[in-house]
Amino acid sequence: MTGLELIISSICNATFCEVVYDNPITDTLLSVQQQEFLEIAEDLNGKHLKIGTYDQVDMAAAFLPVVYKYEQFVDFSTILDEGVWMMMLQRPKESAAGSGLLAPFEIQVWYLILAAVLSYGPCITLLTYLRSKVVKDGEKNISLSPSFWFVYGALLKQGTTLAPEANTTRILFTTWWLFIILLSAFYTANLTAFLTLSKFTLDIEYPEDLYKKNYRWVAPEGSTVQYVVNDANEDLHFLSEMVANGRAEFRSVNVDRQFLPYVTAGAVLVKEQTAIDHLMFEDYLKKTRDKVPEVKRCTYVVAPNPFMDKLRGFAFPKKSKLKFLFDPVLTYLLQSGIVTYLEHRDLPSTKICPLDLQSKDRKLRNSDLSMTYMLMGVGLATAIAVFGGEMIIRYYVRIKIRTNRGERTKTKGVNSSKHRRFRIQDDSNPPPYDSLFGHNSRYKMNGHSTTKIVNGREYWVVGTVSGDTRLIPVRTPSAFLYQRGK
Repeated sequence: MTGLELIISSICNATFCEVVYDNPITDTLLSVQQQEFLEIAEDLNGKHLKIGTYDQVDMAAAFLPVVYKYEQFVDFSTILDEGVWMMMLQRPKESAAGSGLLAPFEIQVWYLILAAVLSYGPCITLLTYLRSKVVKDGEKNISLSPSFWFVYGALLKQGTTLAPEANTTRILFTTWWLFIILLSAFYTANLTAFLTLSKFTLDIEYPEDLYKKNYRWVAPEGSTVQYVVNDANEDLHFLSEMVANGRAEFRSVNVDRQFLPYVTAGAVLVKEQTAIDHLMFEDYLKKTRDKVPEVKRCTYVVAPNPFMDKLRGFAFPKKSKLKFLFDPVLTYLLQSGIVTYLEHRDLPSTKICPLDLQSKDRKLRNSDLSMTYMLMGVGLATAIAVFGGEMIIRYYVRIKIRTNRGERTKTKGVNSSKHRRFRIQDDSNPPPYDSLFGHNSRYKMNGHSTTKIVNGREYWVVGTVSGDTRLIPVRTPSAFLYQRGK
């Protein structure tokens, strides 16, 4: 016996067995309303009622949504429950919040970070240029190329060879470093949380998402969903445009399981929540009997927010006496929890295939590292493009030099540039090892060299060619760089 049949039998038993009045009393003491109630019950006893969900019946014994437009045709019973229509779709492989390296921040944040990286370098160049014009202290401005590489290097937590002396320039550098420190801290924390504790989200959460993202969806033909979408006075009437252009359709099926191929193909099924729960539970049990692995049994998922909700109850013909007779009994069944129990008695007490499956392990997939592969590819392609550009520019410059100055002038210029390159020393790089202790050593090491303790560390005190003294660390790993044994 189905739940609906149990509800009807409970109504009939309660009505015909006169449980409304536990203590029979004489008719003279009954009120007019009670007299009328008993007369209706006596008149109904023994009769055969036609009960169904279509026109021309004595009573519509189904959970019908209370649509106020139809109240001019029927009388609805007392409210039995609130029907909720949900959206069921195929479970996606990854969260709609994003995946991989871009997931911790929204797309707007990434755009702002890119804008900051591209604009801060020119800002440093502009401000240092203005300062060099206003303050005549000998410090030159920082050109655009070093400024850009400083910003890019600091973004990757790399050092810089720039050593500004002006306080203004130092504040500019410190500001960017603080920005990178905070940005890196937030990014690292959010990336860790996303890979371990992030909640799975869907691309479809509200009915508006069906329209905005142009998702295909399907619903039963002749259902409340079709009525609501076609009614211009309803809030969901905007979805009728999708019905007109073929992105939504109403299908008539024999069993709800025939909707599953549509969902598997990418469509969203809109149906009453209890029916969807039964459909998902039946599919889960089938996969269990077929010995499908646990991780592959929940192939469908329900959107977190409802498509719509409507109050529901039974329906009677207009001005029918049955409403007066059955409404009190329906109220007793509702208040006792029998209606709710019979609706969900065939379903498990736990949620069926929840949105978040709460997996204990979270292994990184290729989709999580896809951005890493893209960065490698883009970096390699950029390096190749820059190399090609340098070759073209060098070839063009070489031809121009040959044309304007001739081969002799070019050779002279190259030789002079080589001598100039050797004369200019870059103090930012360490000297060659051979220049320290080789044949052309700049230090004088002999048996009379002494050691000195500075801040608890031992150093060799050596003299240079120019007559100065230098301290070389002893008994530390860095001492091997100086090849003390030589």
